Amino acid sequence: MGILSDNRGLSAVIADVADVAGYIWQKGWGERNGGNITVNITSLASPAWASQPALTEPIAIGCTLPYLKGQYFYAKGTQKRMRDLCKAPMHNGSIIRITDDAAHYVIIADEAVLPTSELPSHLMVQNYLLQSGSSYTATLHTHPIELVAMSHSDEFLQSEHLTQTLWSMIPETLAFAPLGIGVVPYQLPGSIQLAQATLEMIDRYDVVLWEKHGTFAVGKDIMDAFDQTDVLNKAAMIYLRARSMGFVPKGMTRQQMTQVQEVFNLPKKRG
Repeated sequence: MGILSDNRGLSAVIADVADVAGYIWQKGWGERNGGNITVNITSLASPAWASQPALTEPIAIGCTLPYLKGQYFYAKGTQKRMRDLCKAPMHNGSIIRITDDAAHYVIIADEAVLPTSELPSHLMVQNYLLQSGSSYTATLHTHPIELVAMSHSDEFLQSEHLTQTLWSMIPETLAFAPLGIGVVPYQLPGSIQLAQATLEMIDRYDVVLWEKHGTFAVGKDIMDAFDQTDVLNKAAMIYLRARSMGFVPKGMTRQQMTQVQEVFNLPKKRG
C-alpha cells in the first residue's frame, strides 16, 4: 500500500504536482530531466509517518536548516523527467523527512528515488518560508523559454527593469505576479551559492530568474507557483513577438500600471 492510501489531501496535492509536470512538458519547459518541484506536505502527514521506516540512510543536505526539523516534503527525483512524473508521480519522486539534526533527510515513501540535485536551493527557501511565517508551501524550478532568452541580454539582467517591462505588456501580469521577477547572475546549477543568491531575491519577488538557466518560483501551492511563472513568461512572449515583428512594444504607462495596483489592491510584499 502506498503512502497516498486513505489520504485524500495528500492525493490531491500529488495530483496537482502531476498536472503541473504535464503543463511544463507540454510548454517545452522541461526538456529531458529539466526542472524540479518541492512541496511541503507536513500539514498532511499522518502520525504514523513518524515511525515509517526510512528507505535510505540519512543523506546530507549540505547545510543546517533548523526550521525544517521533522518536516515532510514531496520532491521530484533526480534524473526524472517531467513527462514521466505527470503519469506516475510516486515513481518519479519521493517523500522525504528532515532528520532531527536539520542537516540530513531520509526517504520514507514510496520508493528510494533520490531527490533533485538542486534540493539545497529548494530546502533553503522552504526554511526561509517557515522562518518568516509564510503560508507558501511549494517551490518550482523550470526552464521557460522566453524568460531564459531574455536573460541572455544585458538589458534585462536588472530586476527592476525586467519587472517593469514584463508588467507593462498586459495587466494580468501585474495582477497575478504583483511582486515581479528578480534576476540572479549566473551560478553553477545545484550549488549552495545559487541557493543563497535565490534566497536573497525570493523575499522581494514572486519569481527569480536564474541567468541563462531558468526560473525559481514559490507559491501557496504548486499550481500557484506555476501560474506566476506562466503569466511572467506570457509577458515575455508578447514582448519578443513584438520585437520579432520589427518594433519595440510601447507597453502600459507607469500611470496605467499604478491604477491597476491601486484598483485591485495588489500586495507589495510576500504574505
